[in-house]
Amino acid sequence: MNTAPTAIRRSRPAALFWRRHGPGAALLATIWLWHLGASAMPANSAPDAPQASTFADGLESPWGMEFMPDGSLLVTERRGRLRMISADGRDISSIQGIPRVDHRDHGGLLDVTIDPAFASNRLVYLSYTKAGRGLHIDRNSLTVARARLSDDRSRIDEFKVLFRQTPGAVNGQNLGGRLAVSADGYLFITIGDRHAPQDRMRAQALAYYQGKTVRIRTDGTVPDDNPFAARHGARPEIWSLGHRNPQGAFVHPRTGQLWIAEHGPQGGDEINVVRKGLNHGWPMVTFGCEYDTCAKIGEGTSRRGMEAPLAFWKTPQIAPSNLILYTGDQFPAWKGNVFVGTLAGRAVWRFELAGEDNAPRVVRREALFAELGERIRDLRQGPDGSLYLLTDGAKARIVRVARADSML
Repeated sequence: MNTAPTAIRRSRPAALFWRRHGPGAALLATIWLWHLGASAMPANSAPDAPQASTFADGLESPWGMEFMPDGSLLVTERRGRLRMISADGRDISSIQGIPRVDHRDHGGLLDVTIDPAFASNRLVYLSYTKAGRGLHIDRNSLTVARARLSDDRSRIDEFKVLFRQTPGAVNGQNLGGRLAVSADGYLFITIGDRHAPQDRMRAQALAYYQGKTVRIRTDGTVPDDNPFAARHGARPEIWSLGHRNPQGAFVHPRTGQLWIAEHGPQGGDEINVVRKGLNHGWPMVTFGCEYDTCAKIGEGTSRRGMEAPLAFWKTPQIAPSNLILYTGDQFPAWKGNVFVGTLAGRAVWRFELAGEDNAPRVVRREALFAELGERIRDLRQGPDGSLYLLTDGAKARIVRVARADSML
């Protein structure tokens, strides 16, 4: 049900530590902790009058969403429902054919994305946690499957598992689970370290999927040019390593590079530009610390041969969800900016970038939409250039952020 729009005030950022790339060196800058309040961005750099309204509600613990070519939305709910929302937000239906999922802890039905050729092939991709069997009934595996949406949008058929994380884990935490499809037919999957402290170092081991991004073709086969495809003992699907819990991902439309947002431990949340075969450090390096004690993790914040993040938050942790590159026309001042949803932070962070697409640096950042008071589980750019924010929780909604002069 749509509601009347409300004006959005901008909020000052909380302690963000960010990195600028330069020739042969990196500059780390510390931004002091500011209290939430009036705008931290000069008035002449802000788009005119962004306003928020409820686009759709009545969602139960959603996780991911994806726009269809006609403006309707696919939305996942963790307990195992795939929802279809009409382009005007008024009608919500359930799609049949979803397999049973293991929704303990943070698991369940997670992300959804569509094939670049969806208009002709109607293929969708889903990530979810699948329970083990027999002696492994206490374990679950992050699983990715492909299916075909029926013409009447009532069900999915031709269900095919493309990837399964093995071995499984005994918890449903630090899953990763975000999907991103490139225009040239590669499917990227983010995988977390699965939380168990004794298994953290698996994020550094090529024999395990934990703490990795993986790259497969959309039919599930492994590309020969994956960085470790020919290495003995390595999982051939691995694209990068050293990640803790990446829950956001997109493929840059001009460079083809994977961008991810990932949770640190206590503090140390990051934005990373992922390149083929590189090591992003976890748990050897991090800007965060242990929960409760804030004891040091690993060797510090940097190490030779390990990639530094494009941006990071020291404390408090903001728990990033998904991130997007804004390419729309509704907010011209935001074009080319990166937006990151946050759970603990209950805001959306905007990053203004400079430099070449393959060597970006952050020049301005701000936290937006804190007035909503919502945990943001996912965010997307709509066909009309509006921002759509998927909130978290048992009674969740989708918020549309649009210019005042575009609101109906």
